Formats: sequence, structure tokens, C-alpha cells
Amino acid sequence: MARRLRTVELDFTASAPLRLVFATELAAPPGAVYAALAEELADLSSWFTGVSRAAHTRGGAGREVWLTGGTRFAETILAAEPAAHYAYRVDTTNAPGVRALLEDWRLTPAGGGTRLRWLFAADGPAPFRLLLTLARPGLGRAFRQSTRALDRRLARS
Repeated sequence: MARRLRTVELDFTASAPLRLVFATELAAPPGAVYAALAEELADLSSWFTGVSRAAHTRGGAGREVWLTGGTRFAETILAAEPAAHYAYRVDTTNAPGVRALLEDWRLTPAGGGTRLRWLFAADGPAPFRLLLTLARPGLGRAFRQSTRALDRRLARS
């Protein structure tokens, strides 16, 4: 059953009780990376580890994302600056424990490619925060695998 989470805005990235940050460089230019993150949601599952389906909602102002284990997120897009910044908060989810969740993606040019930073900002009770902290290595591995898959995909395009 989906639960409504606390509504947060972009400033939550600075005040969240738990912040996980991952970064890497991709060979693809920022515009191509941004398009894959923000515009081509139907293809997200082909490169992002754990995502089984994703779609735009509310005329592009929101997203729905399903993970392979059955977790579902209904999200509101908070920032959509082509080739630079993409952020969204989770409004409802069936994931247990979480009270607030926001993901913030920053893209900056790096040589001929892109430096990509993913900030995962969350709030929940202490056991939830501990679990996410312990899951950090796995999230980092999923981020690295996903961005490598994205880079390969974009190189073929």
C-alpha cells in the first residue's frame, strides 16, 4: 500500500538527516546524459540497475518508477535544467520506513564528457537511516554499474 511522504523542496538536500553522494565521469556530453536521465524514462530500465519500469506523469511534471522487487515511487520533478540539473522528490511509495526522499542529479562538463553527481537525501526513523547507511556500498555499486551501462548505451547512439 502506498504511503504519502513528507513534502520537501530542493533545500532538503542540505538539511536531510541522511545524505548519500555518489559521483563519476562519463564520456558522453551533458546534454546526452541529461536526456537519458530526464527525458527518455521509457529506456531507464535498460541501463539503471534495479529499475523495471519508469514513465512520466502529470504532463511531464511527475514520474512513476517501479523497481524490480515491486517497490513503487510516485515523484514530483523539482528541477529540470537541461544538461545541468535534474531533481525530484518522492511523494508516495510502498517502501517501508521512509518519511521523505529527494534525489538530486548535477551534471557538469568534464573534458568532452560529463561529471555526474547523484545526491540521495532521505529521512526516516533511526533504523531506516541505519539500514540506508549500511546499504551505501550497494547503492554505490548500483550507481557505478548503471552509469557505465549508460555510457556504453550513449556511445552506441
